Amino acid sequence: MKGNELSTLLELIRKYNKTGDLSMVEKAYNFAVEKHKGQKRKSGEPFVNHPIQVASIIAEMEFDTESICAALLHDVVEDTDSTREDIVREFSETIAMLVDGVTKLDKIPYSSKEEQQVETLRKMFFAMAKDIRVIVIKLADRLHNMRTLKYMSEDRQRAISRETLEVYSPLAHRLGMSKIKMELEDLALRYIDPIGYYEIVDNIAQKREERERYISEIIEILKQKLDEIHIKAHVEGRAKHFYSIYRKMFMQNKTMDELYDLFAVRVIVDSVSDCYAVLGMVHELYKPLPGRFKDYIAMPKPNMYQSLHSTLIGPNGTPFEIQIRTWEMHQIAENGIAAHWKYKEGKSGTSDMDEKLEWIKNLLEIQKDTTNPEDFMQTLKIDMFSDEVFVFTPKGDVISLPVGSTPIDFAYKIHSAVGNKMTGAKVNGKIVPLSHELQNGDFVDVITSSVPHGPKIDWLKICKTSEARNKINQWFRKVNREENIAAGKETIEKEMTKNGIPQKYIKDEDFVNPLIKRYGFGSLTDLYAGVGYGSINANKFVTRFITECKNRQLQEHEITPAELAVPIKVKTTSKPNTSGVAVEGIENCMVRFSHCCNPVPGDNIVGYVTRGRGVAVHRADCINMINAAADENERNRLISVHWEEDTPSSAFRSMITLTASDRVNLLVDIMMVINEAKAPVTNVNARTGKNELAIVEVTTEIGNTSQLDKIMNNLKNLKGVISVVRRRQ
Repeated sequence: MKGNELSTLLELIRKYNKTGDLSMVEKAYNFAVEKHKGQKRKSGEPFVNHPIQVASIIAEMEFDTESICAALLHDVVEDTDSTREDIVREFSETIAMLVDGVTKLDKIPYSSKEEQQVETLRKMFFAMAKDIRVIVIKLADRLHNMRTLKYMSEDRQRAISRETLEVYSPLAHRLGMSKIKMELEDLALRYIDPIGYYEIVDNIAQKREERERYISEIIEILKQKLDEIHIKAHVEGRAKHFYSIYRKMFMQNKTMDELYDLFAVRVIVDSVSDCYAVLGMVHELYKPLPGRFKDYIAMPKPNMYQSLHSTLIGPNGTPFEIQIRTWEMHQIAENGIAAHWKYKEGKSGTSDMDEKLEWIKNLLEIQKDTTNPEDFMQTLKIDMFSDEVFVFTPKGDVISLPVGSTPIDFAYKIHSAVGNKMTGAKVNGKIVPLSHELQNGDFVDVITSSVPHGPKIDWLKICKTSEARNKINQWFRKVNREENIAAGKETIEKEMTKNGIPQKYIKDEDFVNPLIKRYGFGSLTDLYAGVGYGSINANKFVTRFITECKNRQLQEHEITPAELAVPIKVKTTSKPNTSGVAVEGIENCMVRFSHCCNPVPGDNIVGYVTRGRGVAVHRADCINMINAAADENERNRLISVHWEEDTPSSAFRSMITLTASDRVNLLVDIMMVINEAKAPVTNVNARTGKNELAIVEVTTEIGNTSQLDKIMNNLKNLKGVISVVRRRQ
């Protein structure tokens, strides 16, 4: 069986590399088989089948032997006892670099799964900047994982599919790899909304004959006319992929019958001049819909895509879409960066390719000052993966920006000096406000002063791109630094006092410096300055800081959460009360639940003997209880408590804070999730924060931590949700 797999892989490579030495591929294959021996996938099949299939996908795109070897080896460092040094010794430094670029950072401790994911992506982008083959291998890896996703749990299926739609599908689009992009999206949709997916599949199957008959009629007419004007062309019908149909139905609120471009006609010719000749011919045959023509030949997309697009009124008044391109354009449209790859052993591409991938380097430059995982993901989604608008400079140069961009984004895209001198802007010859959203085809002229006067702080709320935001922040970091440091220090200290954190911790360099570095700041004064001019949310830093301080306090006093409760020595036996909590050594004790941490059945808890109000029950990780345990006098007031097995059925209040991309019906979707869990909502507070993020705080009544965990997991799966946390303090 192994021999058959290797033979199939070598046969794929021989189709485009007839004379190359493939001994290294055989060696990598045997190395992977040996290292993964005995390992199984969730499906029960040998684990090594996965890297073999990834290598086959790479071979189908006609990449070099180094890429194929790296694909075969891409999991050995992550999942076996092999090291990067082993790969260098047995193969080469280049192959080791490619393997390292796609290896997840699982062995490094991170405070959250989200932070680990973001750091893995950041590492991958750095590797991409050196060699684009890293992301091609990663996309092939993700594609095969999506093809075999049915063996994972339902929660993992949804989480992986959502990550695929948010990160990997847009990356494939950015690299022009539409075949991989479309398959990734369709596979992800199957798990995120299986009902919607199979509804589209069934609907298309039912009306396939009717649509194919309609498209065939148009194709025959086009072929006849092409023969008459002596243009050699290939004409084919093309069905839109399921996810594209799904998005149109969702965003435009239409049924399948109301979508007119489920199928399109594609004409592939030999030259650019033939493209425009065919366009003229089809516009004579069929009336074009106004505003539905796009010339991506004269103005290619940033991902190298070129084609002429037009929507026409077909027979019986039914609209259809037509795409016209050359064969070279077609290859680029299908495979993007892979179509630019020149097979040459030991080379990683061409200078022309480097120019087309300049956006990766720009991303890394922008990310230098991105201070936390949420900001990184938000930048990724806005700058790299959103739809583009194309605008013109006064000289006629084309500038690509994300949809929704403003003249501020345009100015800083030109140069930071232009943005810093900006006093106003003209769009198509008319003065517009700086908040004006640019549209395709706009001519933009920036009005500047003779000297850099600097941006206004309000521009941070107006601009769309992180490139502009980063350059504006750079300006404010340089001016008024001392005032910013003082203001930031005051803000941080107030937040610490409010949360019961001793000031000594912020002055402990060994303790605080690693956390500061994690947020991207070089020193404590840099952090203060950042808070002072508003580049980082003080609450976000303090929330993380509180967790670190809790752990530090426990270590200092050699206390574990389980040891927080110190039993008071009373000879009477414990007896449960109507609250469902038993107090160690005290009968019929008055018990109340603390509002500072809202304990819920299933939480580890500790009691605190109050003055005249009985025993207050806190969560064991409550900062107030940790502070009490650290105080010699207060520590004697702690007492052991525990949940009774037959805890009476009652409602316990808990607050959930959700952060998400602001969108229509977000609050409705949140309420539906909580309603399905049969958890009454007692209070909702929703607001819009920075970067178009919505922060929703929901107070709900639940029975135990299992119900709460289920609600939080379901909320995490909602569209656009970035984080869901339970309030700790």
